[in-house]
Amino acid sequence: MIIYHLALPETWRLSYAAGRYTASTRDLDLADVGFIHCAQAEQVDGVYDRFYSDLDGPLVILAIDTDLLTSPWQLDEVPGQPLPFPHVYGPLDLDAVVTAKPYVRA
Repeated sequence: MIIYHLALPETWRLSYAAGRYTASTRDLDLADVGFIHCAQAEQVDGVYDRFYSDLDGPLVILAIDTDLLTSPWQLDEVPGQPLPFPHVYGPLDLDAVVTAKPYVRA
């Protein structure tokens, strides 16, 4: 399964250089919440609208192949949401990121 994560460009650049990605969502880390927030394809624009739409700068969208993750992940029900959200319960393996490109809202 391919899941997605929106990242701030500087966070992605620094994490990629360090070989470890642990940002959960805007201003929060894996250590803060216990998982990395991700989304199914049809949820990405809603995540952008809720958490990032006030930013002036660009974002990076990471496409993650769950078969390549070494950290556990699962789909979690979120109250009020029709689809469960994928969460990665550990550091994101950089090898599991199959693409990282500028995010453009659909």
